Amino acid sequence: MSYFEAVILGLVQGLAEFLPISSSGHLALLQHFFGIKGDTVLLFTIMLHVGTLVSVFIVYWKDISELILELFAVIADIFRGRGLRVNANETRRLGFMIIVATIPTGIIGFLFNDFFESLYTTIMAIGICLLITGTALFVAERFPSSDRLVGEMKFRHAVLVGIFQGIAICPGISRSGSTLVGSLFCGIKRDFAAKFIFLISIPSILGSVVLEVPHAMDAGLDSSLIGPIAAGVAVAALSGLAAIKVMIRLISNKKLIVFSAYTWIVGAAVVIYSCIH
Repeated sequence: MSYFEAVILGLVQGLAEFLPISSSGHLALLQHFFGIKGDTVLLFTIMLHVGTLVSVFIVYWKDISELILELFAVIADIFRGRGLRVNANETRRLGFMIIVATIPTGIIGFLFNDFFESLYTTIMAIGICLLITGTALFVAERFPSSDRLVGEMKFRHAVLVGIFQGIAICPGISRSGSTLVGSLFCGIKRDFAAKFIFLISIPSILGSVVLEVPHAMDAGLDSSLIGPIAAGVAVAALSGLAAIKVMIRLISNKKLIVFSAYTWIVGAAVVIYSCIH
């Protein structure tokens, strides 16, 4: 893998992880057309996800630090015999909503891991999933606006968003897009939905990284990839930072239709290409 390929993959990972166009689908397509074997760059793929996590921490460092402090407060309350006190404040309630949303995602990933991996064997499946993503975004833009914040969220809302996030393990189904659809379907206010879907990406991405590390270690690391990996991770972090900021504005302004059109076009092109080759 050359530096050029690493930078392109890092750029696409950073943008597509947070813009609703599916990073997994785009990376799989690029690896297909670049002729890059997945096993040889598994560690690189993992590190790209770490790069995108950096961008989330930069944008939401204040919220994340407050959530970490609140976690220690919960532990203190438990030792004092006061219980979890889920509704003690908005930060604590948000933390529990993130945990609840992560549970169904993890269950889906564990139960259907083999099925999801099988979808990477053909770009036809990726094209179809991109078409589904475009349709979901098109429908989501027509959901009526709502003012539901974390105080009005129910645990069933978090579960539903987590299920949508689990479905997005399919290559071509956008994680940010699907969780946004789930959030808007639950009547969550758009600007809060943007923050919520990015915060729940943290345990989701961390979980996938932890699960893939043993496989990456078994595959080994080619020393010639160290430079390209570093370049790709840096680009992924920077492009991810830009993508988050753009996505926040687009969600609030109801401008997601452009991504619906984009995923329809790319998905259709991939399906047609797959049929004729």
